[in-house]
Amino acid sequence: MSRDSVKTVIGASMVGTAIEFYDFYAYGTASANYFPKLFFPETNGTVALLASLLTFAVAFVARPVGSLVFGHFGDRLGRKVTLVVSLLTMGCATVLIGVLPTYSTWGVFAVVALCLCRFVQGIGLGGEWSGAALVATENAPENRRALYGSFPELGAPIGFFLSNGTFFILGLFCTPDQMMSWGWRVPFLLSSVLVLVGLAVRVTMEETPVFRLALEQKTVVKAPLLEVFKKSWRQVLQATFLVAVTYTLFYTLATWSLAFGTKTTAQGGGGLGFSTQEYLLMLMVSIVVFAVFIVLSCVYADRVGRKRVLVGSSVALLVFSLLFPYLLMAHHNTFQVMTFLCVGFALMGIAFGPIGAFLPELFEANVRYSGAGIGYNLAAIVGAAFVPTIATWLSSHWGVRSVGVYLAVMAACCLVSVLSCSETKSVDFTK
Repeated sequence: MSRDSVKTVIGASMVGTAIEFYDFYAYGTASANYFPKLFFPETNGTVALLASLLTFAVAFVARPVGSLVFGHFGDRLGRKVTLVVSLLTMGCATVLIGVLPTYSTWGVFAVVALCLCRFVQGIGLGGEWSGAALVATENAPENRRALYGSFPELGAPIGFFLSNGTFFILGLFCTPDQMMSWGWRVPFLLSSVLVLVGLAVRVTMEETPVFRLALEQKTVVKAPLLEVFKKSWRQVLQATFLVAVTYTLFYTLATWSLAFGTKTTAQGGGGLGFSTQEYLLMLMVSIVVFAVFIVLSCVYADRVGRKRVLVGSSVALLVFSLLFPYLLMAHHNTFQVMTFLCVGFALMGIAFGPIGAFLPELFEANVRYSGAGIGYNLAAIVGAAFVPTIATWLSSHWGVRSVGVYLAVMAACCLVSVLSCSETKSVDFTK
């Protein structure tokens, strides 16, 4: 089967996914730092932060809806056109957030409009990951599917780095008042440029060879969603809990800890005494560790199998969950916080990397877009939607150790799910 070049595959899967994750993470940073005052100014600090983080959760509720819609068309019409539409959906919603009036202008309608844009963001991202993973893995040599599957996974740290880097640079040149007035809008508006770049890459790619083969052999099904829930419901559940812990870990590290480290206890944080600029810089350094371990874990997963890597990461996450609270108890201790972030993101990379190949391998080719997408995005609800809110509430009522227990429970669920799966390293990916 003819395949796209590695360069094209990287561009179509990694670059597009990085842009979509940039959009998604820009909202996470803004919801932790700016939206509490801009959209919820009439409530006290902790309640405003919780309300802002709840709007963050709206997109995660929408993501399974996006996976249902885009999964249907991705399995019926192909991966290429579906990915182009998902990128446009996400990009338009993100730019609209950048021009929204705030509560002082529109009142409660501003909050409604913000939630609506966030919901559309979730729809777009719901169709993104599984399609990008299929573009990568369905173009991959059989013995390098996990490595190729790392391309869309690397979009997550790249998008995060770009998003936080934009906020960090703005913070260097803008005063806090300027950031609250207009600076927070810039990352959302810049998304329009990135979306144009992503569209240029995706329009030029070919349809994946596996889907072309399915068309030739007439194995494309009319109702892929029905097929998934009829024949592959067990794999959907396995996929959901495989991915859920990575979401919980990521948003504990990236969103909750940002608020915890920079806000006072009266504002719902931990009073660690870091400025937003300091914490964003530490996150940008540690996210590089995330990217490195994604690649390393995928190379190893191609050698020894996906299951062994994921079992090891789940056990390591259990241990980390019980120990990391002790790193977040000292005031302005940069070494301890960097240890927390770097070790956490290293484990995140090990757990997240092989999923790019493992989830698609759980499903047959004619329902792969739907199955992998539904499992991945249900995990967003189970593992991520309310993580910043739950972790903020737990830490403010029961202390930071309770956040560790919460993460440990998710790691245990992942371990059970991995152990229930068969190894997929050698499956016939064309069937």
